[in-house]
Amino acid sequence: MIADGVEDEDKWLAAGITGLQQNAFYMHRALDSNNLKDALKYSAQMLSELRTSRLSPHKYYELYMRAFDELRKLEIFFREETSRGCSIVELYELVQHAGNILPRLYLLCTVGSVYIKSKDAPAKDVLKDLVEMCRGIQHPLRGLFLRSYLSQVSKDKLPDIGSEYEGDADTVTDAVEFVLQNFTEMNKLWVRMQHQGPTREKEKREKERSELRDLVGKNLHVLSQIEGVDLEMYKEIVLPRVLEQIVNCKDDLAQYYLMDCIIQVFPDEYHLQTLETLLNACPQLQPSVDVKTVLARLMERLSNYAASGAEVLPEFFQVEAFAKLNNAIGKVIEAQDNMPIAGVVTLYASLLTFTLQVHPDRLDYVDQILGACVKKLSGREKLDDSTATKQIVALLSAPLEKYKDIDTALKLSNYPRVMEYLNDGTHKEMANVIVQNIMKNKTSISNAEKVGALFELIKGLIRDLDGDLHDELDEDFIEEQNYVSRLIQMLHSDDPEEMLKIIHTVRKHILTGGRKRLPYTVPPLIFSSLKLVRRLEGQDESVSGDEASTTPKKIFQLVTETIEALSCIPVPELALGLYLQCAEAANDCDLEPVAYEFFTQAYILYEEEITDSKAQVTSIHLIIGTLQRMHVFGVENRDALTHKATGYSAKLLKKPDQCRAVYACSHLFWLDEHDSIRDGERVLLCLKRALRIANAVQQMANATRGSGASVLLFIDILNKYLYFYEKGVPQITVESIQDLIELIRNEMQGNNTPSDPAANAFLASTLRYIEFQKDKGGAVGEKYDLIKV
Repeated sequence: MIADGVEDEDKWLAAGITGLQQNAFYMHRALDSNNLKDALKYSAQMLSELRTSRLSPHKYYELYMRAFDELRKLEIFFREETSRGCSIVELYELVQHAGNILPRLYLLCTVGSVYIKSKDAPAKDVLKDLVEMCRGIQHPLRGLFLRSYLSQVSKDKLPDIGSEYEGDADTVTDAVEFVLQNFTEMNKLWVRMQHQGPTREKEKREKERSELRDLVGKNLHVLSQIEGVDLEMYKEIVLPRVLEQIVNCKDDLAQYYLMDCIIQVFPDEYHLQTLETLLNACPQLQPSVDVKTVLARLMERLSNYAASGAEVLPEFFQVEAFAKLNNAIGKVIEAQDNMPIAGVVTLYASLLTFTLQVHPDRLDYVDQILGACVKKLSGREKLDDSTATKQIVALLSAPLEKYKDIDTALKLSNYPRVMEYLNDGTHKEMANVIVQNIMKNKTSISNAEKVGALFELIKGLIRDLDGDLHDELDEDFIEEQNYVSRLIQMLHSDDPEEMLKIIHTVRKHILTGGRKRLPYTVPPLIFSSLKLVRRLEGQDESVSGDEASTTPKKIFQLVTETIEALSCIPVPELALGLYLQCAEAANDCDLEPVAYEFFTQAYILYEEEITDSKAQVTSIHLIIGTLQRMHVFGVENRDALTHKATGYSAKLLKKPDQCRAVYACSHLFWLDEHDSIRDGERVLLCLKRALRIANAVQQMANATRGSGASVLLFIDILNKYLYFYEKGVPQITVESIQDLIELIRNEMQGNNTPSDPAANAFLASTLRYIEFQKDKGGAVGEKYDLIKV
C-alpha cells in the first residue's frame, strides 16, 4: 500500500536512500579491490531497497535514479572484468543466484547489456531471455521501472540495420519484437495500477499513473528510431500490434496517451499511408477518451506535412485523405452522442485547416465542412460556450487567412449560416476579423450583390443585435465604427451604375445602425457618393433617355436623404459640414440650384440647431470658406448667401469672434480668378466693420479691467489690409494702412495696454514682410515702397 502521509513517505524515502548509499559504499570498495563476489553481494542488497511498496511513483523515481547511477558504475566494472578474462557467460549465470528476484533481474539486465556488447551470443537471444525473465515482476510500479531500465540499457544494442549487432541471425524483426513485447508488458502493468487500492483513492492513482506515462511511451519512441522499420514493416507489424494493445487495454488514460504518442513519434508519411488503419481504431476507443484531440493533432501534423512542399501533395490525393478523415470524424461524432459542441467544432476546424492546406482549390470541400457544422448546430440556441465560440471563430477565420480574399468566403453558402449561431459578442468579434482581413489585404469589392452579402455578414458592427442596446460609446465601439467607415471608403466599381447600386446597398444597411453609429457611417458614404459625382462631372441627364441612368442630380437626391437621417440624432455641426461638402461638389458640376439648396439647408441648421457659441464660430468660418470657393452662383443668389454669412458673423456672441468672422467675410467680395466677384467697396466695408468691433473690444477691456486688451485683432486686420492692397483693391489705400500701423503702435505704447510678446512678434513679422516685399522690387515692390513704416 502506498502511504497517505507525505511526511511518512519522506521518511521512508530517506531510509531507502540511506540503505542504498550504505550498500553502494561497500559495493564501491569491492569494485576498487576487484572483489566480484562482494560487489554482487552489496549491489544486490543495494537494489533490494527498490523492493519497497511504500513510495509514490514520484518518490520511487528518485530512489530508482540513485540506483540507476550506481548500476552504470557496476556495468563498467563488469565490462572490465570480461576484458580481464572473466567469462561473460559465467557472469550471466552467476548473477541469477541473487536471493531476491528484483535485484536479480536488475543485475541480469546489467550483465545482459555487457553480454550483448561482447557479441558472445546473438543479441536477439539475450534480449528475448531478458524480456521473458522480467515477467517475474508483476508488481505494477516495480515492474514498470525494471522494464524501463531494460529498455534504457538495450536501446543502443538492438539488432538494427547498420548496427554493429546486426548479423545473419539477428534481424530487424527481432529488435521490433523485443520492443513490442516490452511495450505490451509495460502497458499491462501501467493499466493494472488503476485497480490497486481503495476506490476513494482512484483520483490519486490516476494522477500517479499520469506521472508514469512517459515510461511506457518511451518504447514507441525507441520503435520509431529503429532504422529498419520501413513503411511496409510499420504497416504490417508495428502499427497493428500497437493498436491492438491500445484497443484491448480498455483504459481511457492509456488509450488517449498512446494514440497521441503514435501520432507524435512516427513519421508523417507513415501516418498518411496508414491513415485508414489509424482512423478505424478511433471509434473502438473507450467513450471517455478525448478522441477529438487525438484526431485534431493527427490532422495538424498532416497539415504541416502538406505545407512542407508541393511534392508531397500527390500522396494525399492518392490515399484520398480528405474523404477518410471526413468519414472518420462523422463516425466519431455519431458514436459519441454526448460530445460537447466545442469538441465537434474543434474537429471540423482541424479538418478545415487540413483541407485548406491540401485542397486549396476545392471550395466545395470547404463548404461541405461548414455545412456539416451547420447540421450539428441546427436546433440549438446561439452559443454561449466560450470554447465553442472560440473554435467557430477559428473555423470561420481559416478560409480568410488562406485565401486572403473575402470574395472567396462569400462564395461559401454555409459561411453565413455558421455565423448565425454565434452569440452577439462573438458575432461582432468575427465581423471585426472579416473587416480587418479586407483592410489588411486591400480587397476590392466591386459588386453590389457581394457588398450586400458582406454587410449581412458583418451586421454585428452595422446595427444593434438582440440584447446589445447600450448607449455608451467606449473605445472598442469607436474603433469598430472606424473600421466600418474605412470599409465603406474601399468599396469601388469602375461602372458608375454599379457604384450607385453599391451606395444604395450600403445606405440600406447603415441606416439601420441607430443613433450612435450614424455619425461614423454616414460621412464615408457621403464622400463615396461625392467621389462618384465628380467622376460624372459635366454629364447631362438628357444625354441618356434611360431613367435608371446614373446622373449627379440623382446622386445628390440620395445624398440629401442620407444627411437628413442625421436629424434624429442630432449632430447639426456634422450635417452642416456634409451639406457644404455637397454644395462644393454641386459647384464643380455647375448645378447652381442644387448648390443653393445645400447652402440653404446648411443655413437652416446654423439658425435652428447650432446654439453652442464655439460650434457657431467653427460653422461660420466653414460657411465663409466654402462660399469663397463657389463660382456657380449668379449675382442674386451669391448676394443672398454672402449677406446671410456677414449677418451671422456680426451676431456671434463674443466680440473677438465677431471681429475675426467679419474680416474673413471680406474674402467673399474679391476673388482674383473671377472678374465678376470684385467689389472693393464691400471689402473695405467689412474691414472697417472689423476695426470698429476691435475698437469696441479695447473699450470694453478698459471699462471692465482698467487696462486695454491685446492688439492682436488690429494686427490681424492689418494683414488683411496688406493682402487686399497687394491684390490691387483700389479702396485699400497707403494712407489707411499707415494709419492702422500708427494706431497699433499707439495702442501698444499706451499706459493701459499690457505687454504682449505674441503681439510684438506678430507685428514685427508683419513689418518684416513689408520690407521683404520692398526689397523684391518689381510692380509689387513699387507698391510697398509707398508704405512708410
